[in-house]
Amino acid sequence: MKTWHKVLIGLGAIVGLLLIYLLFWPVAIDPAAWTPPEAPALTGVYEPNTRLASVERLGTGVGVGPEDVAVDEQGRIYSGMEDGRIMRFQPDGSQPEVFADTGGRPLGLHFDAAGNLVVGDALKGLLSIAPDGSITVLSTEQGGVPFRCTDDVDIATDGNIYFSDASFKFGLGGYTADLMEHRPNGRLLAYDPTTKATRLVLDNLYFANGVAVSPDQSFVLVVETGTYRVQRYWLTGPRQGESEVFIDNLPGFPDGISCNGKDTFWLALVSPRKPDVDALLPQPFLRKIIMRLPEAMLPAAENYGFILGLDVDGRVIHNLQDPSASYAQITSVQEHEGMLYLGSLVEDAIGRLPVP
Repeated sequence: MKTWHKVLIGLGAIVGLLLIYLLFWPVAIDPAAWTPPEAPALTGVYEPNTRLASVERLGTGVGVGPEDVAVDEQGRIYSGMEDGRIMRFQPDGSQPEVFADTGGRPLGLHFDAAGNLVVGDALKGLLSIAPDGSITVLSTEQGGVPFRCTDDVDIATDGNIYFSDASFKFGLGGYTADLMEHRPNGRLLAYDPTTKATRLVLDNLYFANGVAVSPDQSFVLVVETGTYRVQRYWLTGPRQGESEVFIDNLPGFPDGISCNGKDTFWLALVSPRKPDVDALLPQPFLRKIIMRLPEAMLPAAENYGFILGLDVDGRVIHNLQDPSASYAQITSVQEHEGMLYLGSLVEDAIGRLPVP
């Protein structure tokens, strides 16, 4: 009996220490309460389908995490991998070669008018890579605040580079912490290549992600992953300098967005909404407890293929899905000459399929 008594005391002490850890051990987040709108049903414009099930895989096995994709004037395909390499492929996906190695984590990619590849690198900042692969650092901070997670990029016809700093508080590995904190740590920024100045366009964003300039150059869109929405910032016209919600209460976590230059924005949903995450958002203290758990026990993206096409007024005009996730956790969509090129957080290939 004495042995069992000692065992129970020992177990009680362990449980007590565990409770103290879960309740009081310091964590890096300062969570704010937010009650999200009820997730829209997957019906109507969000009706499940299998239109992404036939995705062609290009460059399989060359690298993991081809977050974004860009295509040059010769039709060659570029994508940044999680190890810092930017790979280049021939139009058919063959002959992989290292175009450049940023030594960081290249996320957003976009070619400028001179043929330089402008890169949002989560670790290195805003970069420009010349056709010969040489790298120039364009910007690493704004207003004295360093970029912690430089993300997506788009370029206006006047040469201004619009890009996002997903969070000025948390770096690349802290995106879960930023989403769980749910505070507006993100920024939309603009770099002027003539003056070499970086200005703040829009702040107080909840994990600023994808960026896309409209076909007529009158506005720029920025994705807020943390609030399931896309915001529009007016660049010209009577509402110049104002912002508004472009599309709200999306059925998934929005990631990258791009414009086809004519009439469509392509929006990648990296994962469907998760009821357990929505239930946690109004409970800041509970989120602090959750963040003390091992990383493997934290909420994670679901493997599911999901892309939306939006018109210039934010209406859903295309809905491409694949519940079987033959190409999963899609982070970007780029239209080029009748094809859609897909990037992913976890895949080891670039995805491609015809424009619907």
